[in-house]
Amino acid sequence: MTQAPQDPYGIPQAGPYGPPPYGYPYPPMQMPTNTLAILALVFAFVFAPAAIVMGAMARKQIRRTGEQGMGLATAGLVCGIVFTVLSVIWIVVVLVLFATVASHINDQNTTGALVLGARAHFGL
Repeated sequence: MTQAPQDPYGIPQAGPYGPPPYGYPYPPMQMPTNTLAILALVFAFVFAPAAIVMGAMARKQIRRTGEQGMGLATAGLVCGIVFTVLSVIWIVVVLVLFATVASHINDQNTTGALVLGARAHFGL
């Protein structure tokens, strides 16, 4: 065995570092976060139907691989469903409102405003 070098005052210097003592645990490896889970949450606010697909795929991959991100995938899936349903309801409400207004205008002017304007212009 070699001795540790000594300084001029007789105090031994510390030797080189060695391997950790027997039984010393290394820190556990943390699995990465699933990329589709992150994208599912982002796309829930950009294009909700894509978030539904990505969230479902991410959940399936996470169950298979053990990666992190199950909460992100679930949040993306749920937000995607909610935003898609709200978008469909909004479109239906706007279409019904437009149809109601058009019907109401048509009932008030049986000849229609464009026809009256054309008749006045051409002297009919």
